Amino acid sequence: MAGGGPPFSLRVETHDGLAALVRAIRAEEDGKELRKELAKNMREALKPGAAQAKSSIMAMSSAGLPTSPALRASIARKIRPEVKLGGRWSGARVKAFKTKNVRGFPNAPKRLNRASGWRHPVYGNREVWVQQRGKVHWFDRTFDGHEAVYKAAVEQAMEDMARRIAERAG
Repeated sequence: MAGGGPPFSLRVETHDGLAALVRAIRAEEDGKELRKELAKNMREALKPGAAQAKSSIMAMSSAGLPTSPALRASIARKIRPEVKLGGRWSGARVKAFKTKNVRGFPNAPKRLNRASGWRHPVYGNREVWVQQRGKVHWFDRTFDGHEAVYKAAVEQAMEDMARRIAERAG
């Protein structure tokens, strides 16, 4: 499911539970290590989703002359799970980051996902422009029907950490 953030992402947000868990981790003596472990476990829970998104963009058909660097491979390299614990936004998501320095097309992940596509000059000729479309909703449709699986996996990682902290206290 695409979110409103740049460029787009699958989000898992249980703010109240996550905020309480992060507060409990901070209160622990080895809180920094626990926090790193929680973030790692949450990223691991989302890795299958990132792999699905990568295979979805790599399955996009490619027509035209082979150019370097390869656009689909560049986009696939920029897809990864992201976890933030604290600050303005807390949560876990699979995100397709911008593709800086790839054929002068930093918004490639977002543009290939849109039905309207993008416009570009034909072989650099600024007199002739074309409208091009990629694999529409390649990112969004990857997660259709699987959101609950990834959300449950992230929540399980949070629950495991909460249980571990509770066992220490009691």
